[in-house]
Amino acid sequence: MQQSHQDIQRVRKHLLRCRPLLAITLLCSCHLLAQSGTLRANRASQPPSLGAEESWAGATTISDFRQREPYEGLPATEKTEVSVLYDRRFLYIRAHCFDSQANRIVATELRRDADLSVDDNFTVLLSPNNDGRNGYEFAINPLGTQRDSLIAEEGKTNDSNWDGVWLSSAQITRDGWIATISIPFSTLNFRASANQAVGINFRRFIRRKNEEDLWLSYLRIYGLERISQGGQLTDMREIGSGRLLVIKPYGLTGFRSVSGAGTHALHSAGGDLKYGIRSGLVANLTVNTDFADADVDPQQINLTPFRIFIPEKRPFFLENSGTFQFSDREDTTLFFSRQIGIDPVSGQQVPLDVGAKLTGSLGRFDVGLLEARTRESGPNPWANYLVGRVKRKLFSESYVGAIVINKQSGSATDAYNRAVGLDANFVFFQKLALSGFAAKTASASPSLRGKDWAAAFDAAYNSNLIQAEAFRAITQPNFNPEVGFVDRTDVVTNFLDFTLSPRPRSGPVREYNFEGFFRYQPDTHGVLQTQEWQTTFRANFHNGAYTDDDFFDNFIQRLNSPFNVFKNVFIPAGLYHFDRHQLTYGSDLSKRFVYGFFERFGNYYNGHLNEFRVRGSYHPNPKLAFSAVHTWDRFDLNRTIYNVQVGSFSGSYSFNRFLTSSALFQVNSVEDHPWSANLRVRYTYRPDSDLFVIYNVGSQFNSLAAGNPVLTRERRLSIKLTYSFIR
Repeated sequence: MQQSHQDIQRVRKHLLRCRPLLAITLLCSCHLLAQSGTLRANRASQPPSLGAEESWAGATTISDFRQREPYEGLPATEKTEVSVLYDRRFLYIRAHCFDSQANRIVATELRRDADLSVDDNFTVLLSPNNDGRNGYEFAINPLGTQRDSLIAEEGKTNDSNWDGVWLSSAQITRDGWIATISIPFSTLNFRASANQAVGINFRRFIRRKNEEDLWLSYLRIYGLERISQGGQLTDMREIGSGRLLVIKPYGLTGFRSVSGAGTHALHSAGGDLKYGIRSGLVANLTVNTDFADADVDPQQINLTPFRIFIPEKRPFFLENSGTFQFSDREDTTLFFSRQIGIDPVSGQQVPLDVGAKLTGSLGRFDVGLLEARTRESGPNPWANYLVGRVKRKLFSESYVGAIVINKQSGSATDAYNRAVGLDANFVFFQKLALSGFAAKTASASPSLRGKDWAAAFDAAYNSNLIQAEAFRAITQPNFNPEVGFVDRTDVVTNFLDFTLSPRPRSGPVREYNFEGFFRYQPDTHGVLQTQEWQTTFRANFHNGAYTDDDFFDNFIQRLNSPFNVFKNVFIPAGLYHFDRHQLTYGSDLSKRFVYGFFERFGNYYNGHLNEFRVRGSYHPNPKLAFSAVHTWDRFDLNRTIYNVQVGSFSGSYSFNRFLTSSALFQVNSVEDHPWSANLRVRYTYRPDSDLFVIYNVGSQFNSLAAGNPVLTRERRLSIKLTYSFIR
């Protein structure tokens, strides 16, 4: 490969003496040759190490990285040299990230799975099935901190809660920083093979320059997760069976106290199993699952009369969740896993007896099967959930699919709920996407039968300069996916959006955005419910700072019944006209202190509302970090002033990469019990094995119901030990 690179350089020098137009054309051809995207893997005689550079002497090496940001296609400003080796059990990758100003390398995070975009970092993308759609990301910063995620449908799903078992190390040197990554083939669920090829790509991010460099797929409309535009690692011979098998039991003790119900001890045990049935097909089983270690939801005040989407945070449901995704829109989806095991009103956990799922690929099909059973708890009867999903891959990035959902429960009035849907996504010329779905539900209640379907069609165009979308959806009054999410029913949505994204040739601004959209939503009888015009200006600066400002937001909203905003504050039914404006600014992300603010002001139903939010984070050193967010909503309704405050403060201290602690305190001025706290210590004493000590006051999960219902408040101390038996 080195000789090939030298030959290309000689051709380039010769072309510079040719006529300019011909030279440009042939130079592009030579660059495509250099970026052929195929690496031949070399076998390691012994496991290489970070400090022993000679142990990488026989590795396949590349260094031709190109900018995706800020200057698409130009050579990277700092050299990156990547070496690849393998043996029977591991894939080894070494990245030497040269830096002309090594003293300005940004490295602040020690917590596993933290947001590494605040630091310099290096990422490897691997697609074990080499299908151009699905894969895994393994990222590392100059401190050796790991972050991994599962990628589905070329980035439509990025599941950062997927945790693989892999090893890493890193060190900062005088000429930059060096990282090594060792990935067991069992983590990638390889079968034994005489000659294996995988999809592969690499990305480096230089924080102080806000520069993103890639080996392949460096166009701005692509990026690392556009797996089909990546490369291949070939000729891995006689690797051992990498069939995945992880058995992970847990034991838990502690106590729980709920107002009015006294205090009782906690003592439970259960476990998870993960098994690779075949390459690309994984089975998961969970028994008597406890979600004490899942992150708590942030407190928030819902200022709309509709339900709001709250992301899933529980690992069992998050892993491979992209398989079950139906519709890219948060306002309507047939499957939403937070409907399983969490009371939709109070936010209280509902015990999960058992859950099982099968996800992965069978030839040209992506398949998913999930079953879960929850036991009776408080107002929640026992329930059994069954979900089946299949997608047929078409061409390089398109598919057609179907989903079937069945819920059975012990409720006398709601014994069952079923849903079925068909969807499709077609990508043309890598810029134009046409997608849509049709879905129908069946409910036990006679009042919800008939007028129980929904459908949508979306057309989107995405290029460097122009992004445009046209969307139409119909949701009938009795559409009722109880295992999904719909923010409201009996609505027809018409949506148009157009954005221009020019880039100046000089100055501090990297890109401008000029966006305008129009949303028109009558009910299914043609009576206007919501209408919105909005124009927005954004500027993204080279240092990572940004501004996001709405010149005007003209809003019409019909309330068909009184809206309870909070406590005893109600908005009468009627048709309301808003005019709102917004100012947003975020600071340079490469600094130790990062801040931002958001201000929106204008009409609000029969009065006025100022929404102000300020946030800040500070990393004084890699071990210590602080962040705070404060929101102040000032209402002027019927000549009465109301002030609502919601704030949070968090801090973390990392003793090292394997022992971390954190504290989160939240407060608001609306609830009778205005504060909550979450304190946790995590010790990863071996790969994928942890000891958690968690103390929580308040509610761990928010409600999915409209408005702001009262949540279950508890005090809970959990001591949880997990241990992974890994083959």
